[in-house]
Amino acid sequence: MTQAIPIDWQNIQTVFLDMDGTLLDLHFDNHFWLEHMPKRYAEKHSITVEQASKELSQKTKSIEGSLDWYCLDYWEKTLDMDIVGLKHEVAERIAIRANVIEFLEHLSAMNKRVVLLTNAHHKTIKLKFGYAEIEHHFDTIITAHDVGLAKEEDGFWQALEKIEDFDKTDSLFIDDNLAVLNTADTYGVKHLLAIHQPDSQQAIKDTGKFTAIECYTQLMTVA
Repeated sequence: MTQAIPIDWQNIQTVFLDMDGTLLDLHFDNHFWLEHMPKRYAEKHSITVEQASKELSQKTKSIEGSLDWYCLDYWEKTLDMDIVGLKHEVAERIAIRANVIEFLEHLSAMNKRVVLLTNAHHKTIKLKFGYAEIEHHFDTIITAHDVGLAKEEDGFWQALEKIEDFDKTDSLFIDDNLAVLNTADTYGVKHLLAIHQPDSQQAIKDTGKFTAIECYTQLMTVA
């Protein structure tokens, strides 16, 4: 049985939650970009899957961590491919992580403000919520595309202040991306948690200085 993670719920008002790798299994995204996309790209250009993977990797690495890296409009234009349509082809892999629904209900029962805070593009969010019914659990949904910066970029949280009323001293932020957590830490978000295994099909992640959630039941102790 996993150990409870002590959370000062009485002094937390806002809970910011990432989507991919945090609430949803990152396996879908990794499979899509590392396996399915190279296959479809290879078919389009009549090249090998290996060559396709190499070309796509070069294109993604050049803008990694930027807003464009997460933008479906950018990739549809750059690759001249229907990314949303291709994602639907493997959408059966979209999965809510264990005990996420129970955790979201727990937050609601404690009257916390629950904010989905994701780098994902609006089209991605719409697609995933068509397969994973969790949208109604959030008080609001904010994507980095609304903010104008990716979550790992300097200035993100200051820009977020302009569209969301929150206090960094009574906020909890959960994300699987360590670069994103470091940016939040630098800004001063008081309560930060990482994810032990964002992709259920890959190895456990070393989260360094950040406490990592193995199962959301660890956070569901009585407030």
